Amino acid sequence: MSLTTPDTIRTLQRKLYAKAKQEPAYRFYALYDKISREDILSHAWRLVRSNRGSPGIDGVSFEAIETGIGVETFLQDLARDPKDKTYRAQPVRRVMIPKADGSQRPLGIPTLRDRVAQMAVKLVIEPIFEADFCEHSYGFRPKKSAHDAVDDIANALWAGYTQVIDADLSKYFDSIPHAKLLAVVAERIVDGGILHLIKQWLKAPVIGEDDNGVKKTVGAGKANRQGTPQGGVISPLLANCYLHILDRLWQRRHLKGKLSAHLVRYADDFVVMCRKDVEKPLKVVRYVLERLDLSLNEAKTHIVDATQASFNFLGFAIQMSRGAKTGKPYPNVRPADKSLTKIKARLTELTGRNLTPIPLSGVAGTVNRSLRGWANYFHYRNSSQAMNKVRYHAEDRLRIHLMKRHKVKDRGTGFRLFPSAHLYRRHGLYKIPTRAGWNPAHALA
Repeated sequence: MSLTTPDTIRTLQRKLYAKAKQEPAYRFYALYDKISREDILSHAWRLVRSNRGSPGIDGVSFEAIETGIGVETFLQDLARDPKDKTYRAQPVRRVMIPKADGSQRPLGIPTLRDRVAQMAVKLVIEPIFEADFCEHSYGFRPKKSAHDAVDDIANALWAGYTQVIDADLSKYFDSIPHAKLLAVVAERIVDGGILHLIKQWLKAPVIGEDDNGVKKTVGAGKANRQGTPQGGVISPLLANCYLHILDRLWQRRHLKGKLSAHLVRYADDFVVMCRKDVEKPLKVVRYVLERLDLSLNEAKTHIVDATQASFNFLGFAIQMSRGAKTGKPYPNVRPADKSLTKIKARLTELTGRNLTPIPLSGVAGTVNRSLRGWANYFHYRNSSQAMNKVRYHAEDRLRIHLMKRHKVKDRGTGFRLFPSAHLYRRHGLYKIPTRAGWNPAHALA
């Protein structure tokens, strides 16, 4: 299934982007009919399908659609609703995702029908907002990545911005006020149909379960005045639109120069890198957030001198270090301790004693998928030590698993029977790369 954007859609997106870029005050009004186009809905389906998400509150899965009415009929029915103006957003299913600190994060899962509709709208309106978004915003944007954000921070450290406001927003996705968010969207889009759809998705009732598994409404529909569910296809774009106000103020008022403070934002995670004073930049951040009806999580917001200590951003620990041989300072970017703990715990779980009845190829396959996913993200910049630790842990856990299968109790015997070469050659264990995963020309240390 090709995820390449069809030329017809790409042409539309380029025209919308160019118009928005050339006329920053222009407001778009003739967009609603675009979301019912066959090419847009078909591509929206492919994108949503590739994410392999869970069913929504109606229990309808991708497989049920494909083996039931069929994708073509499903999309034809979906196209008819916007045309007839009979589209109604369905309730959102809430699930709670455990966090590392023991708390839980609410995740809102719209139905597949609503997710495809949201993706269709996103395909049309995203280029308009992309024309406005600032360079220092990296989260959930085309051709931008978490690594780009980390590189920006490293470059700022090189330039002397070592006093860091490590900010944490308090329940951002749950706190965005609908009225102000819609007003921000309406600065660029005045198409009533599009605005009505977005409002429906924001106001959709959220259905969760109590401790006994009984479904209950936890979001009150029309009475719900804030929040956009994490898990909704369009939520990251809307969240970026709202915090763009902070980005825009920083850029238009030249605060990087005036306050000697550089902002780097990835969705609701951001840091302010300061050369000297942190009080004035922090005061500006608090002021803007207050106007947006948002707040900092004071317990998790810290001021860090990056020459003395590290701070965590997007799973990495970042600080200025000195080379062991040269003594020269350099930005040290490595996987954070929490990231290491998490992957090790996952590998331990995937090789537990309770899995010995499962075919060994299945155990190795799940281990390899986790290792590849982790390495693809964290094999970056100064990651060599962490990569070695994960490689050794993976070897150790698979070896222990084999010992349990073969009832080998002595560790020395286990090493002789299942040496590292045996794990890779015979059982196909994925070999974590241990050399630094970045351009060595950057290393002056």
